[in-house]
Amino acid sequence: MTVLLSIGGQDLEAAQQRSYKRIDPVTNEVASIAAAASLSDVKAATQAAHEAFANWASVSPSEKRTLLNKAADIMESKHNEFVSAMITETGATKPWAGFNVMLAAGHIREAAALTTHIGGEVIPSNKPGTLSMSINKPKGVCLAIAPWNAPIILGARAIATPLACGNTVILKSSELCPQTHRLIIDCFLEAGFPSGVVNLLSNDPSDAADIVKTLIEAPEIRHVNFTGSSAVGRIIGRLAGENLKPALLELGGKAPLVVLDDADIDGAVNAAIFGAFMNQGQICMSTERLIVDAAVADIFVEKLVARASQLPWGNPREDVALGALVNPNVADKMQELITDALEKGATLACGGDNNGALFSATLLDGVTANMRIYKEESFGPVKSIIRVNGDEEALKVANDSEYGLSSAVFSQDINRAINFAGKIESGICHINGPTVGDEPQMPFGGVGASGYGHFGGKAAIAQFTDLRWITIEDPKQHYPF
Repeated sequence: MTVLLSIGGQDLEAAQQRSYKRIDPVTNEVASIAAAASLSDVKAATQAAHEAFANWASVSPSEKRTLLNKAADIMESKHNEFVSAMITETGATKPWAGFNVMLAAGHIREAAALTTHIGGEVIPSNKPGTLSMSINKPKGVCLAIAPWNAPIILGARAIATPLACGNTVILKSSELCPQTHRLIIDCFLEAGFPSGVVNLLSNDPSDAADIVKTLIEAPEIRHVNFTGSSAVGRIIGRLAGENLKPALLELGGKAPLVVLDDADIDGAVNAAIFGAFMNQGQICMSTERLIVDAAVADIFVEKLVARASQLPWGNPREDVALGALVNPNVADKMQELITDALEKGATLACGGDNNGALFSATLLDGVTANMRIYKEESFGPVKSIIRVNGDEEALKVANDSEYGLSSAVFSQDINRAINFAGKIESGICHINGPTVGDEPQMPFGGVGASGYGHFGGKAAIAQFTDLRWITIEDPKQHYPF
């Protein structure tokens, strides 16, 4: 059965009834068949969202909150459907898919709680008898482009706060998980959101560039949020800038986990195992670089390898820690990174095995700056161990990256750790915790090639509203002429 578009509250086939197939990365069987939107479908979606905006913007905060909370309830009731779709389309493990449902519902509920916090402030005016105010107003139609790696979390996050702020939304689903993203939209439709407030477009991968360009250039679109690779993010940002439209970009990462010489080694190993290999390392916050002081490197690596080498990997439908990479050809990149590092002097501490899209937890020790994996985001279960001497070198290596999303530092001296964390160039830093972490109320965003702007909590209100200045003045005030 074809995954249909949702435009103006109606389930529709794409123009010319075009569709495309998503293949299961493990079984190589058809995971889903989805409508392949054309440019005429883009026009219909932008018009529907634009026409719905005025009424939705005027809906009361309590009604918006009720609808959002109902959508979250429905999402939780569809837990099994979401998990099945996510495993089949992306190769995720059952625990990761289930966590996606839980946290995505949390993001929707957090957005519901924000509906009565979208206000403004009274600002003292220098003009006698004048009441001067700033207020937040919805922008209009928001385009949301969500990825496949945490599809339920990031799909829900992309639309929940814009809706809470009074915007209407078009979700452009990932080509790799159209069924999973369609299920999110179903939750909002079943909750009773008015026609045109929430819309969904899916597209053939070969049409992605044209679809996105047309969406961003559409006059009805007033804001863009994108989560995905830095390479594509640069294109999105350029198109948005050319069309004078604000964009929120949450892009790639090369997260460092720094282990200082006084760290709790077992705690650091525990965080590193989780941060490096959760969802096969296919998370923007995934620990990509394990930067370890030489004084404790041998014991840290010994304990880390002992843990990593025992992680079960295989078909995500089985009891494994590591499921599948999103596509079998991603395994080729992993092997290329390993080969390059080994040829330049690194040591394969563990792993390096794969069976198609299935790949074992892999650690490369002795990684240096001349190796590809030192700079490139692996976005897979192949991780670097970089040995350093002292805090100064550790900080230099941690900041030796174009990316700046998440980071972590381990030390039992909290003042030392806070000082170090303050100097790491990243949007997020966890002291004595993993680089992977998300809470709906927290400001989530990066710097550098990891993008700009923030999802999460009150910080997101500024992204999805326009700040306006309004005054109430004395009509009989004096003017100079």
